[in-house]
Amino acid sequence: MIAELGQYALIMALLAAIAQSVLPLIGAEKLDSRLMAFGNHASMIQLLFLVMAFGCLTQAYIVSDFTLLNVVENSHSTKPLLYKISGVWGNHEGSMLLWVLILAIFGAAVAAFGRNLPVTLKARVLAIQAMIGVGFLTFLIFTSNPFTRLLVPPENGQDLNPLLQDPGLAFHPPMLYVGYVGFSVAFSFAIAALIEGKVDAAWARWVRPWTLTAWIFLTGGIALGSWWAYYELGWGGWWFWDPVENVSFMPWLMGTALLHSAIVVEKRNSLKVWTILLAILTFSLSLIGTFIVRSGLLTSVHAFAVNPERGIFILFLLAIAIGGSLTLFALRAPALKAGGIFSPISREGGLLLNNLLLSTACATVFLGTLYPLFMEALGGGRVSIGPPFYNKTFIPVMVPLFLLVCIGAHLPWKRADLLGVFKRLKYAGLGSLLALLLAWYISNGGPLLAILGLGMAAWLLLGTLSEWADRVKLFRVPLGKSWQRAKNLPGSTWGMTLAHGGLAIAIAGMISTTAWKVEDVAVLKPGETISVAGTDYRFDGVKEVTGPNYTAVEGTFNVSQNGVYMATLKPEKRLYTVKRMPTTEAAIYSTFIGDYYAVIGDSDGSGGWTVRIYREPLVTWIWFGCGLMVFGGILSLADRRLRVGAPADKRKKQKIKEAQA
Repeated sequence: MIAELGQYALIMALLAAIAQSVLPLIGAEKLDSRLMAFGNHASMIQLLFLVMAFGCLTQAYIVSDFTLLNVVENSHSTKPLLYKISGVWGNHEGSMLLWVLILAIFGAAVAAFGRNLPVTLKARVLAIQAMIGVGFLTFLIFTSNPFTRLLVPPENGQDLNPLLQDPGLAFHPPMLYVGYVGFSVAFSFAIAALIEGKVDAAWARWVRPWTLTAWIFLTGGIALGSWWAYYELGWGGWWFWDPVENVSFMPWLMGTALLHSAIVVEKRNSLKVWTILLAILTFSLSLIGTFIVRSGLLTSVHAFAVNPERGIFILFLLAIAIGGSLTLFALRAPALKAGGIFSPISREGGLLLNNLLLSTACATVFLGTLYPLFMEALGGGRVSIGPPFYNKTFIPVMVPLFLLVCIGAHLPWKRADLLGVFKRLKYAGLGSLLALLLAWYISNGGPLLAILGLGMAAWLLLGTLSEWADRVKLFRVPLGKSWQRAKNLPGSTWGMTLAHGGLAIAIAGMISTTAWKVEDVAVLKPGETISVAGTDYRFDGVKEVTGPNYTAVEGTFNVSQNGVYMATLKPEKRLYTVKRMPTTEAAIYSTFIGDYYAVIGDSDGSGGWTVRIYREPLVTWIWFGCGLMVFGGILSLADRRLRVGAPADKRKKQKIKEAQA
């Protein structure tokens, strides 16, 4: 009965989405307030039915209802409750249901918090959001139904992929989906603006909080995924330029460009056409990522290899959404009025250069991701594109961007004195040089590119702090006044400082662990010791342990340095009883300067065990920096000026009353 209720809710959500995609558009065209207001009600109805459908599927997983094919294929009665719940989206059908649920949440949020939006713009935005929902709800109901019943249910299920039975991967997909789907709101605003033929500072202010929300979640989702790969897969790495990693990274790059471009539209009424295009391309990349992952083109723990019909259906949706929006852009964009004029050396110019570099970097990732797929589809055989390609194409584009970020933050609007900017950055330059020399001394002079990279990260961090210090007039006025100025800084300013500073810290971690990581593999017997990067790892043997749905071999390592005890590491090699699939559980001791990382492998049959030991310098800086970026985004989002639907102040309300009188 619960499954049938969920099926019914999906159908009703589709009907609500169809009505929402048509009636508000008609109302906006005819200026019919009742039809335009219908979009608000329909978005809430659609959300209600999708919450009901998602709740029904979740309940089926929790009680292990094996009359549902989806539950059979992705769950088991002995699985811990957390992974029963995460199993809801750990498969194709359930994850698509979560996708459309998040889409409906964003649509309802626009309806609820967009009270200050012009009624025609709001009606069109809600209608376009609903059109996206119609496409994916149709796909879900007719090709990927999560409520398909089995005539003869089995006694138990086939369990979830063991690699997905991890806290990191339980929360990683929902965060990514919020990021992917969140950019749909910017897309809907862009299409609505093209229909109306109007883009102005108010439009940019309405778009920015939705884009920022999506960017925050996508940043957190990517960081969480890289952390999971680092501690779960046992290879000591955090990023491999895997195609499925790339499809989340591309909309992040383009979304970052969109955030900065919208600032120019809001502050200077410039780059309007470019910002509209970025909004379309950012969500288009999210859709392309959905197609790549769902079409069966890739085989990955992240991907769901499905039948060709699903891939063709998504490709059809892709063609309508991307092709239609770009066609509309080509027809309507020339009619948009150009904005203000600015000098190349200005904040506008700096943000435009930021956009161009980010877009070029995204293009290199796009080419590297899709080229092997195109070659294989055209009969050219399998082509592998990995880190060497991106090291030669992506990194050279990003280096000037990182060097220019803190310069751009010091530039005034419209016209700037570049010499004056460099004078304000002289202490940041000196500090960066000292950091570079320190890195040279600690690393004994190499590798040179890594040392230069750390100097670049120091430049970005110190330049960012220098810009903040200029705002509060640090050391130029009494500290009490500087403190007062700091407290009065808007949330968006604090957010920018933390985001740019977090990026610098993350870059330092990425460079350090890539350049100076030390790895050793050995076969050890109990009591033997291996020394890696000046640290001793004494292998004390193994023991068997039993989990709720797995058995494991747990190794024990006593870690010491110069005879001084540091930590005990207990890595595991698990075997899940249903899937009969082994997984690696690395043991990690983290410090400020780096991680001590141990992995237990297979027995050699004569008392010895294969072990892998890694020394990972500054690797935790990656996730600490990403955390600062997320926190900076949250502070920016908390800025009252960026809240859609923020109430007008008392003076404005009084003026409105006087005008009405």
